[in-house]
Amino acid sequence: MQSLLLSMSGIYIHIPFCKKACHYCNFHFSTQLERKSELVDSIVQEIHWRKEYLSDRNIKTIYLGGGTPSLLSQKELDVIFEALHQSFYLAADAEVTLEANPDDLTREKLKELAAGPVNRLSIGIQSFYEEDLLYMNRSHNAAQAQDCIKAAQDLGFENLSIDLIYGSPTTSDEMWKANVQKAIECKITHLSCYALTVEPKTALAHMIEKQKTAAPDESKAADQFQYLINQTKAAGYQHYEISNLALEGGFSRHNTNYWMGVPYLGIGPAAHSFDNESRQWNVAHNIKYMEAIQNRDIDLLSQREVLSPVDQTNEYILTSLRTMWGMDLGKIKSEEHQVKIKTAMRKYLDKGMILLDGSSYVLSEKAKFLADGIASELFVD
Repeated sequence: MQSLLLSMSGIYIHIPFCKKACHYCNFHFSTQLERKSELVDSIVQEIHWRKEYLSDRNIKTIYLGGGTPSLLSQKELDVIFEALHQSFYLAADAEVTLEANPDDLTREKLKELAAGPVNRLSIGIQSFYEEDLLYMNRSHNAAQAQDCIKAAQDLGFENLSIDLIYGSPTTSDEMWKANVQKAIECKITHLSCYALTVEPKTALAHMIEKQKTAAPDESKAADQFQYLINQTKAAGYQHYEISNLALEGGFSRHNTNYWMGVPYLGIGPAAHSFDNESRQWNVAHNIKYMEAIQNRDIDLLSQREVLSPVDQTNEYILTSLRTMWGMDLGKIKSEEHQVKIKTAMRKYLDKGMILLDGSSYVLSEKAKFLADGIASELFVD
């Protein structure tokens, strides 16, 4: 099992720009790119402004997400990394991830990235089939989905993660099987695989409401998820979190820290932060964000919620049960909460859906597709 380096904090930077809007996406982004450089300047200012947020300024992971961070020029990326070096102590072996879309990853772009601090790419493939990509309104095509992987590997990016989506009305079982096999054949280090979900106020939700497209079939999604589990296990992947699988040594250290409750700083519009006692989230509006940074107005920039003991317990239940390490009741401070969880868990233990592994409770394979629902039934109040 991969050892986990969890002693240092992480930084997440949200880049809120995309070429076009994917039909299923509910993340904060804008397709108006005119003020991209100005917003990058604001991100740099926020890095300097909030450098005291983390009690430990030794940084082990950096994650540029979005949005589409691969839309940034190398000059813009360099400016961000220079600010990080000025305000934090970056470990020599820090994991530095950049989310990217296949159509941005030309050989020239990849050469620039390979010469910089980015050492891990998370590529939004979603599918190797044109039908799926058109349905999702992705900005790349099937050929680009395949070509960018080979180009990245040829240019030295060994630590690659790709996103794949299952359960779409356009994704037949045969197509999903081919998607999984393609990822395995390409020896992708890390897979993030998600069921297509219908989020409120998205284009997909509107199309389903207007009966312009079919809703995802949960039964089909469950079958495709099971196929994913079976095939990746046979190929040597560890299913270390419900949506994430990796070859040995390929776990996302940044995201694993999230699930383990390690503090992190979020920079950029809509970015979240966590300091062990509270959560803080920035305004999800580019103009208001830039105004807040310019005026150093913390009230306009973000909101903060102090986590109660109940909040902390329920967050631990939710995140720990999603991982292969499971839920250790000894980490829950309240004995009353421990008793309530044990009582609520009894039916799942009897059904073999939750198993005791040493001192931790883990979901059985057949229960993984129901992880969030099971966790919610164990919540305390």
